[in-house]
Amino acid sequence: MKKCLIPVFAFTALASAAAPTVTVSSVEQDAESRLVTVGYALENAPAIITFGMETNRTGTATEVPADWIAVEDGALKHAWGDVNKIVRSGGSTYTIHWRPDFSWPYHAFAANAARAVVKAWTLDDPPDYAVFDLTITNNVMFYTSAKALPHDLTNGLYKTDCLVMRRIPAKNVRWRMGSPADEPGRSTTGNMEQTHGVTLTNDFYMGVYELTRRQIFLITKQNGQAYDVDKFPANSVTWQVLRGNAGTYSWPSQGHAVDMSGSVLGLLRTLSGQNFDLPTEAQWEYAARAGTGTAFSDGSTEYSSDAVLALSWYKENSATTHEVGLCPPNAWGLYDVHGNVAEWCLDWMSYDITSYTLEPGGPEVTPPDVQYVTGCRVVRGGSYGEQTVKARSARRGWDTPDKVVGIYGARLCLPLPFK
Repeated sequence: MKKCLIPVFAFTALASAAAPTVTVSSVEQDAESRLVTVGYALENAPAIITFGMETNRTGTATEVPADWIAVEDGALKHAWGDVNKIVRSGGSTYTIHWRPDFSWPYHAFAANAARAVVKAWTLDDPPDYAVFDLTITNNVMFYTSAKALPHDLTNGLYKTDCLVMRRIPAKNVRWRMGSPADEPGRSTTGNMEQTHGVTLTNDFYMGVYELTRRQIFLITKQNGQAYDVDKFPANSVTWQVLRGNAGTYSWPSQGHAVDMSGSVLGLLRTLSGQNFDLPTEAQWEYAARAGTGTAFSDGSTEYSSDAVLALSWYKENSATTHEVGLCPPNAWGLYDVHGNVAEWCLDWMSYDITSYTLEPGGPEVTPPDVQYVTGCRVVRGGSYGEQTVKARSARRGWDTPDKVVGIYGARLCLPLPFK
């Protein structure tokens, strides 16, 4: 039996006049299978392609403007083809397939009552979420929101075989780094937590979760993982294991250079094709705060409160690490920014943080002859082995980059643009 194809109105979304552009050539729905097929052409590639649908238009096909209602992202999970990925060639016709009946109950479109929205994103202005499959080389998918992900964000896949990253809106934002003088538990050593204005010059991606044991095994191609703790943060990991020898691959003097053959980040770069790194201290604090100026990212100021104890795992409520993502995230969707494991940052440690102003990368070298901090790198966020006061957004920890301690782990960062 011949299938009936129901045409729907095509709409092209442009990122900007100078950006890659798409032209939608056809949108059809099969009356029997409900499969929607979208054809489009791309010019000025490469571009990241995303897809949406709008329906319930008021008026007739010839009326302008017309009112359109976007189909929610959660209904677009079952889409495949030339979508949610980087398309590097241009000019040819590409295809998107979508089965709305798998995730959306109202899945039949009347002619001229719906339209496809295909958007081309530049590599320096990508969608909110990027998901890297650690079992496949150079496999990254992009999504406009957490609801658009193929699985719920808390699905174990995103804590094991895939690395999910959240875009942090930081470009040219001036914010207050450090803690106010009356914050309980604040360090009074030098300018350790002195408040001051900081501007970050670009957006970046941060790991939604702390790097887990399963993920580090997949990156390094090691064996012997214990599956009951795969979703736990990779702890006892050193700064040097992550990046390479701290003298040879010294941030910021050597920039984002890492040991490509032996470090976790070098191996991840080879696997993903992208320049993953640790966050700078300023990037970490900005992402952890998620727009707040309080001691904790949920707005709490008292470190002994029940609200803070519910955010993660500390000495007060745990004697070990826990699976990532079991506690509430901050406003930007990052889990365990307080507690669980303390997270390495790129920077050398210094008692004076007031020099951090424009896209700060920390001191060029470790401060000489300064008690306790010489030769140390920064760790942030507190841990299960420390009291909640040490998990405050502004609290700064430190240790030598070769130190193996059970409370240390990592949250990965990805600078823009994409390669």
